[in-house]
Amino acid sequence: MTHMETILGIDLGTTNSEVSIIRDNNIIVIEKDGRKILPSVVGIDPAGNLLVGHPAKNQAVLYPERTIKSIKRRMGEDIKVKLGDREYTPPEISAMILRTLRSYAEEYLSQQITKAVITVPAFFNDNQRAATRLAGELAGLEVVRIINEPTAASLVYGADREKSETLLVYDLGGGTFDVSILRVENDVIEVLASHGDTHLGGDDFDQRLFDYVCDGFKKKNKIDLREIPVAANRVLQAVENVKKQLSTEPYASIKEEFIADKNGNPLHLDMEISREHYEEMILPLLEKTIICLNDALRDAKLHPSDIDEIILVGGASRTPLVHQLLEKRMNTALHGEIDPDLCVTMGAAAQGGLISGANVGRVLIDITPHTLGVRTIDKETHDYYLFSPLIKRNTPIPCSRSEVYMTSCDNQERVEVEVFQGENDDTRHNAMIGNFSLTGLSKVPEGNEIICRFDLDISGMLHVSAMEKITGLKNAITVKNALINVQTNEHVGFKEHLNQFFANQEFGPILEEEEEDDDEVALSEIENFDGGRPPEGWETTYANEVAIFRKAVVVSPKVSEKDAIEIGKLMKKITDAIQKDKRDDAASYASELEDLLYYLEDSV
Repeated sequence: MTHMETILGIDLGTTNSEVSIIRDNNIIVIEKDGRKILPSVVGIDPAGNLLVGHPAKNQAVLYPERTIKSIKRRMGEDIKVKLGDREYTPPEISAMILRTLRSYAEEYLSQQITKAVITVPAFFNDNQRAATRLAGELAGLEVVRIINEPTAASLVYGADREKSETLLVYDLGGGTFDVSILRVENDVIEVLASHGDTHLGGDDFDQRLFDYVCDGFKKKNKIDLREIPVAANRVLQAVENVKKQLSTEPYASIKEEFIADKNGNPLHLDMEISREHYEEMILPLLEKTIICLNDALRDAKLHPSDIDEIILVGGASRTPLVHQLLEKRMNTALHGEIDPDLCVTMGAAAQGGLISGANVGRVLIDITPHTLGVRTIDKETHDYYLFSPLIKRNTPIPCSRSEVYMTSCDNQERVEVEVFQGENDDTRHNAMIGNFSLTGLSKVPEGNEIICRFDLDISGMLHVSAMEKITGLKNAITVKNALINVQTNEHVGFKEHLNQFFANQEFGPILEEEEEDDDEVALSEIENFDGGRPPEGWETTYANEVAIFRKAVVVSPKVSEKDAIEIGKLMKKITDAIQKDKRDDAASYASELEDLLYYLEDSV
C-alpha cells in the first residue's frame, strides 16, 4: 500500500517552530530527541559549525554575537543580519530553520520531502508573505500554500463540524499577535475579519520582565546588566522561564550566581517575582490585544454574543491574565484543548492533507470535563461558600495550577482545604471530592500566605497540597478519579486521546564530533566560565558539570600552563556536548575532568 504525497505542515514561529505530517489520516507532530518544538534560533559555534534550535539557544548566553533569535520579526525588511563571518537576509536565516525541520521529517519517514504548507500571521503583509515563501524555496521546498495561522488552528478545531459556527481565534505567539473571526460551515472556512500587531507577543513580556530585573539589580549594585552581553543573555533566558512558571504558579524566582563583578567581588542575582506584579507589567500590552479584538468584531459587524467559541493559539495565550480579560470581554467559552504551541502546525498539516487528498479526522485530546477548585471565604460579604477554581473545565491534562490564599484572622493556626468539583460559584451547588487540614501555622497577623497547588495527572489522579509560604509547612492529599467522581447531565463526549503519534526514535548526531581546539581556545574556555558562567538551565540539567567547572576555575591558576590547557580542552568538550544535547558524552568528559582536577589538587 502506498501513501499519498507527503506535504509538510510548518509553523514558522518567532520563538519556536514545528513541523507536522499526515500519516494514515492522522496528524503527526514530528519529534526530534523527544521534542516537538524547535526554538527558532540559529547560531554559529566557535568552530564554524551551523547550530539550529536547542544547540543554538544553549550557546546564546556565551556567544550572543554568534546567535540570531526572533528573525520572523524582520521578515519582509530589506536588511541583513550578521552571523559569524557572513551576513544573511531574514529569508536565508528562516531557510536554515525550515531546512532543519525538513530534515527531521525526512529522518522520521526515511524519504525525501519537497513540498510544504507554511503558516504566517493573519496580519502579515505581502512583503512578509513573499519573504516566507522565499525562505521555503531556499530550504528546497515547494511552498504549495501560505495560510494564515488562525485559519490553520480552525482547521484542527473545526474538523468534522456538522453545523455552522462563528469562531474567534486569539493568537498570541512569541513575537506576533492577531485575532481573526471565522465562519465555519462543513468544509468551508470564511475569514470575516482579522486584526493584529506583528510586533507584539511573548518576547515583549520577556522584555518587561528583563527591564524590571535589570533595573532592580542596577539600583542595588550600580551596575547595568544590559551593558554586559553575557549577563544580559543569562537574564533574558531566566526571565523567559519565570514567565512560563508564572502561568501556573503565584511566585517565581530568579537565581543567577556570579552574574557580574564589582571591584573584584562576584555579584549574584536573587529575586522573587509575583504573578500579580508580572501581570501589572504586561497589562498595557494585553489591553492592546483587546483593542484589536474589538476592531475585528466591529469589522465583522458582530457582537460578543455572536461568537460561538474562542480558540487560543500561541504559547503566550497560556497567560492567566489573557483568560481573565477574554472572559470579561466576551463571556464565551475558551478553548485551548489542543496545545496552543502545536495547533497551528497541525492545521498546516491538515491543509496539506486536504491538498493531497487525505481524509483528516478530528484530533482527540483528553481534558478535564469539570472545574476543580477550593472553598474560600469572602471577608467583606461574609460569603463562606465561595468557589475558587484552580483547574477549569476543558483544560488539557496533565496539568498543574497554583494559587495563593490568605488567612482571615490574626494568629490563625489552622486552615481547612476543601476540594470541590463543579461549575457554580457557590460550593453548595458543587460536589466536595476531598478535604484536609494544614495546622501549626505561624502566629502572625491576618494575611498569612497559603499556596494551594493542584496537580492533575493523565489518569485523573488529583494531588492537592497546601503550603505556608513563610515556613514551608505543608500537607497534601490525593483524590482518585477526580475527573469522573461526580456524574452530571452534561454530555462530555471526550474520548481517550492519542498520547503520542509515534514512538520516540533515537537519531544519530547531525554534526560530527569536533577536533580538539588549539591551546589558546582551550584556555579561553576557562576565562569564559569565570567571567560569565554557563547558560541558564545548566544549574538543574547539568548540575554536576557546573560544580566541576567551578572547581576547574579555582584549580587552573594554581597549575602549570600545560595542565591548564588540558583542563580547558575538557571543559570545551563538555560545553560542546551540552550544546548538542549529548548528555552521556558530557557526563563522560566531566568524569575525566573531575579525575584530572583531583590529581592536580593533590599536587599543588
